[in-house]
Amino acid sequence: MKRNFLEQIRRCAGIALIAMAATGCARIDAMRDPYEPPVPVMPELAPATSGAIYRQGGATRLFEDLRAGHVGDILTVRLLESTNASLQSNTRTSKSTETELTTPTFLGRPVTRDGIAIFDGSLAGEQGFEGAGSSNQSNSLQGNVTVTVVERYPNGNLRIRGEKRVLLNQGNEYIRLSGIIRAYDIEPDNSIPSAKVADAHISYSSKGVLAAANKMGPFSRFFHSVLTPF
Repeated sequence: MKRNFLEQIRRCAGIALIAMAATGCARIDAMRDPYEPPVPVMPELAPATSGAIYRQGGATRLFEDLRAGHVGDILTVRLLESTNASLQSNTRTSKSTETELTTPTFLGRPVTRDGIAIFDGSLAGEQGFEGAGSSNQSNSLQGNVTVTVVERYPNGNLRIRGEKRVLLNQGNEYIRLSGIIRAYDIEPDNSIPSAKVADAHISYSSKGVLAAANKMGPFSRFFHSVLTPF
């Protein structure tokens, strides 16, 4: 009887582990960002017309430079990001209250008891608060990342998106960028500074042993959260 009970516990534990592993794999797949380069839609070529030298829709851009301007073209974004922010706050409040109670009079004479005035006294209170806080933050990101044009708007603006992934011996480094640029801002060498990218989303992250070492554990996150009473 006891042996069968232990066997059932082992089976339940095995099923639970398999379910957790499957859930973890599904979660990893769901978290993958769609940063794969898009496949441009190739237009259908018109059939060749007898007697014509050139085919319609198949001409090469002879009088255009090599700067990106169509879906599927690539260009380089020069990352020159640098931010500095500081915040300082000082608060000081104080309040004092004082109230005096005098002996009432009746028919022109003070109300007393055994010759002692009643309702004679005073109340006083004082409270104050003083607090101060400061915060300083600075970030810097420099480098190059080559992106792909994923959409061309009717006004000529281009939506770009790209990712650079570097595999190191102790983890992976990711640089992801997306945003909207003007075709006129692309320089002759087919590059553009990151300061001219509108609605820019730039992220720099890493995964691996070094990234995990820089993260708090679950208990540390709890004691640094607003849920802890300490």
